[in-house]
Amino acid sequence: MKSEQREYELEEAIKTEKVPRHVAVIMDGNGRWAVEKGLPRHEGHRQGVETVRSIVKNCSDFGIKVLTLFAFSTENWKRPVREVNYLMSLPVEYFKTELDELMRNNVQVRMIGDKKKLPRRVQKAVDDGFEATRNNTGMILNFALNYGSRQEIIMAVNGLLSDAKEGKIKGKINEKTFSRYMYTAGLPDPDLLIRTSGEIRISNFLLWQLAYSELWFTDVYWPDFSKLHLLEALNEYQNRKRRFGRV
Repeated sequence: MKSEQREYELEEAIKTEKVPRHVAVIMDGNGRWAVEKGLPRHEGHRQGVETVRSIVKNCSDFGIKVLTLFAFSTENWKRPVREVNYLMSLPVEYFKTELDELMRNNVQVRMIGDKKKLPRRVQKAVDDGFEATRNNTGMILNFALNYGSRQEIIMAVNGLLSDAKEGKIKGKINEKTFSRYMYTAGLPDPDLLIRTSGEIRISNFLLWQLAYSELWFTDVYWPDFSKLHLLEALNEYQNRKRRFGRV
Protein backbone atom coordinates (compact mmCIF):
# COMPACT_ATOMS: atom_id res chain seq x y z
CA MET A 1 0.00 0.00 0.00
CA LYS A 2 2.90 2.34 0.77
CA SER A 3 4.29 2.02 -2.76
CA GLU A 4 0.85 2.70 -4.25
CA GLN A 5 0.49 5.83 -2.12
CA ARG A 6 4.00 6.96 -3.04
CA GLU A 7 3.25 6.38 -6.74
CA TYR A 8 0.05 8.43 -6.47
CA GLU A 9 1.83 11.29 -4.67
CA LEU A 10 4.66 11.42 -7.20
CA GLU A 11 2.27 11.28 -10.15
CA GLU A 12 0.32 14.21 -8.73
CA ALA A 13 3.56 16.09 -8.08
CA ILE A 14 4.93 15.76 -11.61
CA LYS A 15 1.68 17.13 -13.01
CA THR A 16 2.49 20.49 -11.42
CA GLU A 17 5.87 20.84 -13.17
CA LYS A 18 7.18 20.64 -16.70
CA VAL A 19 8.15 17.09 -17.68
CA PRO A 20 11.31 16.51 -19.76
CA ARG A 21 10.72 16.63 -23.50
CA HIS A 22 13.19 13.83 -24.19
CA VAL A 23 14.07 10.95 -21.87
CA ALA A 24 16.88 8.54 -22.80
CA VAL A 25 17.29 5.19 -21.04
CA ILE A 26 20.18 2.74 -20.81
CA MET A 27 18.23 -0.45 -20.07
CA ASP A 28 20.86 -2.37 -18.11
CA GLY A 29 20.85 -5.45 -15.89
CA ASN A 30 18.70 -7.97 -17.76
CA GLY A 31 21.32 -10.72 -17.65
CA ARG A 32 22.25 -10.16 -14.01
CA TRP A 33 18.56 -10.13 -13.05
CA ALA A 34 18.16 -13.57 -14.61
CA VAL A 35 21.38 -15.05 -13.19
CA GLU A 36 20.51 -13.94 -9.65
CA LYS A 37 17.18 -15.75 -10.01
CA GLY A 38 18.83 -18.90 -11.34
CA LEU A 39 17.39 -18.36 -14.82
CA PRO A 40 19.06 -18.33 -18.24
CA ARG A 41 20.14 -14.85 -19.39
CA HIS A 42 17.58 -14.73 -22.19
CA GLU A 43 14.81 -14.78 -19.57
CA GLY A 44 16.13 -11.44 -18.33
CA HIS A 45 15.94 -10.01 -21.83
CA ARG A 46 12.42 -11.38 -22.26
CA GLN A 47 11.31 -9.76 -19.01
CA GLY A 48 13.06 -6.56 -20.06
CA VAL A 49 10.71 -6.34 -23.05
CA GLU A 50 7.78 -6.43 -20.64
CA THR A 51 9.27 -3.42 -18.88
CA VAL A 52 9.64 -1.63 -22.23
CA ARG A 53 5.90 -2.13 -22.85
CA SER A 54 4.87 -0.50 -19.58
CA ILE A 55 7.44 2.32 -19.64
CA VAL A 56 6.53 3.30 -23.21
CA LYS A 57 2.89 3.67 -22.19
CA ASN A 58 3.76 5.54 -18.99
CA CYS A 59 6.04 8.02 -20.78
CA SER A 60 3.39 8.60 -23.41
CA ASP A 61 0.74 9.17 -20.73
CA PHE A 62 3.00 11.64 -18.89
CA GLY A 63 3.38 13.80 -21.99
CA ILE A 64 7.03 13.04 -22.76
CA LYS A 65 7.68 13.87 -26.43
CA VAL A 66 10.64 11.57 -27.15
CA LEU A 67 11.76 8.33 -25.47
CA THR A 68 15.09 6.88 -26.64
CA LEU A 69 15.88 3.33 -25.50
CA PHE A 70 19.40 1.88 -25.80
CA ALA A 71 18.43 -1.57 -27.03
CA PHE A 72 21.61 -2.95 -28.66
CA SER A 73 25.05 -1.36 -28.86
CA THR A 74 27.81 -1.80 -31.43
CA GLU A 75 29.77 -3.52 -28.63
CA ASN A 76 27.00 -6.05 -27.91
CA TRP A 77 28.07 -8.13 -30.93
CA LYS A 78 30.90 -9.39 -28.69
CA ARG A 79 28.42 -11.35 -26.56
CA PRO A 80 27.91 -15.12 -27.06
CA VAL A 81 26.30 -15.91 -30.43
CA ARG A 82 23.30 -17.55 -28.79
CA GLU A 83 22.56 -14.45 -26.73
CA VAL A 84 23.05 -12.11 -29.71
CA ASN A 85 20.64 -14.21 -31.78
CA TYR A 86 18.04 -13.99 -29.02
CA LEU A 87 18.52 -10.22 -28.72
CA MET A 88 18.03 -9.91 -32.48
CA SER A 89 14.72 -11.76 -32.20
CA LEU A 90 13.30 -9.24 -29.72
CA PRO A 91 12.64 -6.31 -32.12
CA VAL A 92 10.82 -8.70 -34.47
CA GLU A 93 8.67 -10.03 -31.64
CA TYR A 94 8.10 -6.56 -30.16
CA PHE A 95 6.68 -5.07 -33.35
CA LYS A 96 4.62 -8.17 -34.01
CA THR A 97 2.89 -8.00 -30.62
CA GLU A 98 2.95 -4.28 -29.83
CA LEU A 99 2.13 -2.52 -33.09
CA ASP A 100 -1.59 -2.30 -32.36
CA GLU A 101 -0.88 -0.81 -28.92
CA LEU A 102 1.57 1.70 -30.40
CA MET A 103 -1.09 2.75 -32.90
CA ARG A 104 -3.72 3.11 -30.16
CA ASN A 105 -1.36 5.38 -28.22
CA ASN A 106 -0.43 7.42 -31.32
CA VAL A 107 3.28 6.55 -30.87
CA GLN A 108 5.68 7.07 -33.76
CA VAL A 109 8.60 4.63 -34.02
CA ARG A 110 12.10 5.64 -35.11
CA MET A 111 15.58 4.14 -34.88
CA ILE A 112 19.14 5.39 -34.46
CA GLY A 113 22.14 3.23 -35.32
CA ASP A 114 23.64 1.39 -38.27
CA LYS A 115 20.63 -0.47 -39.63
CA LYS A 116 22.52 -2.00 -42.56
CA LYS A 117 24.45 -4.35 -40.26
CA LEU A 118 21.32 -5.75 -38.60
CA PRO A 119 19.85 -9.07 -39.81
CA ARG A 120 17.35 -8.62 -42.63
CA ARG A 121 14.44 -9.83 -40.52
CA VAL A 122 15.21 -7.11 -37.97
CA GLN A 123 15.55 -4.46 -40.68
CA LYS A 124 12.16 -5.49 -42.09
CA ALA A 125 10.48 -5.43 -38.67
CA VAL A 126 11.89 -1.96 -37.96
CA ASP A 127 10.96 -0.65 -41.41
CA ASP A 128 7.43 -2.02 -41.07
CA GLY A 129 7.12 -0.35 -37.67
CA PHE A 130 8.34 2.96 -39.14
CA GLU A 131 5.89 2.79 -42.01
CA ALA A 132 2.88 1.81 -39.90
CA THR A 133 3.45 4.60 -37.36
CA ARG A 134 4.80 7.26 -39.73
CA ASN A 135 1.76 9.53 -39.44
CA ASN A 136 1.31 9.18 -35.68
CA THR A 137 1.66 12.51 -33.90
CA GLY A 138 2.20 11.44 -30.28
CA MET A 139 5.38 10.42 -28.51
CA ILE A 140 8.39 9.41 -30.62
CA LEU A 141 9.74 6.01 -29.53
CA ASN A 142 13.36 6.00 -30.65
CA PHE A 143 15.18 2.65 -30.52
CA ALA A 144 18.99 2.69 -30.49
CA LEU A 145 19.89 -0.52 -32.35
CA ASN A 146 23.46 -1.37 -33.35
CA TYR A 147 24.24 2.08 -31.99
CA GLY A 148 27.55 3.49 -30.80
CA SER A 149 28.09 7.19 -30.18
CA ARG A 150 31.69 7.36 -31.37
CA GLN A 151 30.65 5.64 -34.58
CA GLU A 152 27.81 8.16 -34.93
CA ILE A 153 30.19 11.11 -34.51
CA ILE A 154 32.61 9.68 -37.10
CA MET A 155 29.67 9.16 -39.48
CA ALA A 156 28.65 12.79 -38.99
CA VAL A 157 32.21 14.04 -39.65
CA ASN A 158 32.43 11.97 -42.84
CA GLY A 159 29.06 13.33 -43.97
CA LEU A 160 30.26 16.89 -43.36
CA LEU A 161 33.51 16.30 -45.22
CA SER A 162 31.66 14.80 -48.17
CA ASP A 163 29.21 17.69 -48.40
CA ALA A 164 31.98 20.25 -47.95
CA LYS A 165 33.92 18.65 -50.81
CA GLU A 166 30.83 18.93 -53.02
CA GLY A 167 30.38 22.58 -52.09
CA LYS A 168 27.16 22.02 -50.14
CA ILE A 169 28.58 23.63 -47.00
CA LYS A 170 30.03 27.13 -46.91
CA GLY A 171 31.68 28.87 -44.00
CA LYS A 172 32.56 27.50 -40.58
CA ILE A 173 30.82 24.54 -38.95
CA ASN A 174 28.83 25.27 -35.79
CA GLU A 175 26.98 23.00 -33.36
CA LYS A 176 23.68 23.42 -35.17
CA THR A 177 25.19 22.38 -38.49
CA PHE A 178 27.00 19.40 -36.95
CA SER A 179 23.83 18.18 -35.22
CA ARG A 180 22.07 17.91 -38.58
CA TYR A 181 24.45 15.09 -39.51
CA MET A 182 23.71 13.01 -36.40
CA TYR A 183 21.17 10.17 -36.20
CA THR A 184 19.11 12.38 -33.87
CA ALA A 185 18.79 15.26 -36.35
CA GLY A 186 15.51 17.08 -35.77
CA LEU A 187 15.06 15.75 -32.22
CA PRO A 188 15.69 17.73 -29.03
CA ASP A 189 18.66 16.59 -26.98
CA PRO A 190 17.73 14.42 -23.97
CA ASP A 191 16.76 16.39 -20.89
CA LEU A 192 17.09 13.31 -18.69
CA LEU A 193 19.18 10.13 -18.93
CA ILE A 194 18.16 7.14 -16.82
CA ARG A 195 20.47 4.17 -16.30
CA THR A 196 19.46 1.06 -14.40
CA SER A 197 21.45 -1.73 -12.66
CA GLY A 198 23.82 0.34 -10.52
CA GLU A 199 26.37 1.11 -13.23
CA ILE A 200 27.40 4.77 -13.23
CA ARG A 201 28.67 5.45 -16.74
CA ILE A 202 27.35 6.48 -20.16
CA SER A 203 28.77 3.53 -22.16
CA ASN A 204 29.21 5.21 -25.55
CA PHE A 205 25.59 6.40 -25.62
CA LEU A 206 24.61 9.80 -27.07
CA LEU A 207 27.91 11.44 -26.13
CA TRP A 208 27.21 14.57 -28.20
CA GLN A 209 23.55 14.82 -27.22
CA LEU A 210 24.00 14.31 -23.46
CA ALA A 211 26.19 17.40 -22.99
CA TYR A 212 23.65 19.13 -20.71
CA SER A 213 21.36 16.25 -19.77
CA GLU A 214 20.46 15.49 -16.17
CA LEU A 215 21.70 12.00 -15.21
CA TRP A 216 19.77 9.65 -12.91
CA PHE A 217 21.12 6.28 -11.82
CA THR A 218 19.39 3.47 -9.95
CA ASP A 219 20.53 0.09 -8.60
CA VAL A 220 17.30 -1.50 -9.86
CA TYR A 221 17.75 -3.94 -12.75
CA TRP A 222 15.78 -3.07 -15.89
CA PRO A 223 13.30 -6.00 -15.58
CA ASP A 224 12.29 -4.62 -12.16
CA PHE A 225 12.10 -0.98 -13.28
CA SER A 226 8.54 0.15 -12.64
CA LYS A 227 6.25 3.13 -13.02
CA LEU A 228 7.25 4.15 -9.48
CA HIS A 229 10.94 4.26 -10.43
CA LEU A 230 10.13 6.33 -13.51
CA LEU A 231 8.15 8.75 -11.38
CA GLU A 232 11.05 9.04 -8.94
CA ALA A 233 13.39 9.91 -11.80
CA LEU A 234 10.98 12.49 -13.24
CA ASN A 235 10.38 14.01 -9.82
CA GLU A 236 14.10 14.39 -9.14
CA TYR A 237 14.58 15.92 -12.60
CA GLN A 238 11.90 18.50 -11.82
CA ASN A 239 13.60 19.39 -8.54
CA ARG A 240 16.98 20.07 -10.12
CA LYS A 241 18.07 23.54 -11.23
CA ARG A 242 19.30 23.48 -14.84
CA ARG A 243 21.62 26.47 -15.34
CA PHE A 244 23.38 25.56 -18.63
CA GLY A 245 26.50 27.41 -17.45
CA ARG A 246 24.58 30.40 -16.07
CA VAL A 247 24.49 31.46 -12.41
